[in-house]
Amino acid sequence: MNTLTCFTLTVTDHVAHLVLNRPEAMNTMHPQFWRELDAVLADLHRGSDARALVISSTGKHFSAGMALETFGGAITLDDRSPEGRAAVFDLLTDMQATFTRIEELRIPVIAAIHGGCIGGALDMVAAACIRYATRDAFFCIQEINIGMVADVGSLQRLPKLMPLGLLNELAYTGRRLPAERALECGLVTQLFDSHETLVAGALACANEIATKPPVAVWGTKQAVRYARDHGVHDSLRQMGWLQGAIWSNRHVGEAVSAMQAKRAGDFPALAPLKRFSELG
Repeated sequence: MNTLTCFTLTVTDHVAHLVLNRPEAMNTMHPQFWRELDAVLADLHRGSDARALVISSTGKHFSAGMALETFGGAITLDDRSPEGRAAVFDLLTDMQATFTRIEELRIPVIAAIHGGCIGGALDMVAAACIRYATRDAFFCIQEINIGMVADVGSLQRLPKLMPLGLLNELAYTGRRLPAERALECGLVTQLFDSHETLVAGALACANEIATKPPVAVWGTKQAVRYARDHGVHDSLRQMGWLQGAIWSNRHVGEAVSAMQAKRAGDFPALAPLKRFSELG
């Protein structure tokens, strides 16, 4: 991977930590941000070392969302013709796919949010498995305040994460959702008093996940995502097929033995992935 300019990435003890590192620009999102995030997620998905991912940030705010100057430069939305408006669909599909990579990553993703999580940043963390926040954090569907509809995930994922009435209030008004209310409604699961304790808490959770059998964690993520979008009957059938595909007597035996001996378990990593075009 080329040198990152919008992020830093480390992998320690099977935990990947991706940090937004442009605090002087409030970690706003522009085309380079999207390119780097897409590349990082693709590499983590194909690799086998990382078993959990923490996404955190720097500076005053987690992220102020889309860099507004982008719309006057690198991204041009042509609303003057049917053909130009049709191209908006393809552009948005490409942008949406990057955040969907977070959701579809083979490993769990924990978002550690401090300060403002605004606009596109909320779209991004909505795709994570777990969200932690500082007590001074807030969330905002900013798009309505600048005359547009949120279009890269918030309106699609948040109805599965919080009460619909509250989401409607935020989406129609652009009001801020404070961290305490986000905890009450289930959007975040823990609050921390400082950025330092937030990141430490997120990394502690990721390290705990990394001690579990990676294929069982993978299977759990598959089952939870499927059940979110399907009925109970279909989800139970999918669970049967999934369990039949990945069941391991060795993993279960090793997990039980490790618990009894109060030691870390020894589990194989997920197999590295290659594109079909890379085979042969």
